[in-house]
Amino acid sequence: MVTRPGDIVLIHRQGEAIAFARVEQITADVKPQWWQIELLFLMVPPQSATWILRQEYIDGGEFSMGGDTMRLERLPEPAGQQAPRPEPPAGPVPGGEGDKVVSLSRRRQDK
Repeated sequence: MVTRPGDIVLIHRQGEAIAFARVEQITADVKPQWWQIELLFLMVPPQSATWILRQEYIDGGEFSMGGDTMRLERLPEPAGQQAPRPEPPAGPVPGGEGDKVVSLSRRRQDK
C-alpha cells in the first residue's frame, strides 16, 4: 500500500477536489481484499468516517460512491525546508551606543 496512516489525502468527487482528510487507520475488512480506511476530515469541526475500499482505490484509483465518481489523492509529505531566518534589522542595535534605548543593566554596572 502506498497510502499509510498519517498521510493527508485530497478527496475528489466527479473530478473536482472537495475535501482534505488525514488517514487515521487502515484495517482489513471481513471481505477478502477490502480494507476499512478511517478518515479524519480536516474541517471545522473535524469529522471522521470509515470507508470500505479496495487497495487500488486507497492508492488513487477511481471508484463509485452513491453514483458519483470518487478518487483519493495522497499528498506528498512537506519538504524538510526550514523557515527562512529574518534579516537582522538595519541600524543601531537596541541598547547599543548611539541608541535612544537606555540599558538598565549597563547603568547598574557603572554605579
